Amino acid sequence: MNCTTHPTLSKREVEVLTLVSHEYTTHEIADLLYISAHTVISHRQNIISKLDVKNTAGMIRRAFELNFLSLINH
Repeated sequence: MNCTTHPTLSKREVEVLTLVSHEYTTHEIADLLYISAHTVISHRQNIISKLDVKNTAGMIRRAFELNFLSLINH
């Protein structure tokens, strides 16, 4: 990924990302957002792809680097 390019995440992807960072499970996220577990998995895969990382740990790290997440997120 080009370092000068900031990826764009949808509102729903940011919601999923935030809930993942708060240690919610796939099924808990699905219930909270009224979507299927499969949709949560798809959002997570899309986020990982957009952030150009390999796994959930990388997704969270990169989200902090790009200010999608902060230590004061609720």
